[in-house]
Amino acid sequence: MYRAKRKGDLPWSHAEERLERSRNYWICTTRTDGRPHSSPVFGFWHEGAFYFGTGRETRKAKNIAANPHVSVHLESGDDVVILEGRAEEVDRKQLAKDLDAVCRKKYNMPMMVVDSGVSYRVRPRVVLAWTEKEFPYTATRWEFSV
Repeated sequence: MYRAKRKGDLPWSHAEERLERSRNYWICTTRTDGRPHSSPVFGFWHEGAFYFGTGRETRKAKNIAANPHVSVHLESGDDVVILEGRAEEVDRKQLAKDLDAVCRKKYNMPMMVVDSGVSYRVRPRVVLAWTEKEFPYTATRWEFSV
């Protein structure tokens, strides 16, 4: 991970804590004609990556199949975290085993695997974060090698 250190930068732990505890995440993809598409999902920050699932025939899954570059952001505009990376398909059954306890604790339900679904991992390439009250002084950018 690389970041230019400036006075006021947020610690990486701030971004990770927000990614871990958030309930809803917005996945932003690009249609084949270049138009953007955004959709909320449940998800998990786990071992340095973001995981989520969707139906294989959804717009976001079709967009990811054509262009796997995505951005993920949280609901808050006051305590912002935006993750940019590449969505890669992961084994849904193994993911369900690995994250079932996390899902039960976070969403109060078991991790579900449906036949028509697909699961993704997004490893961060760039993460941006800031707090509205102290913007622009807390605006922080982390870059990760891929």
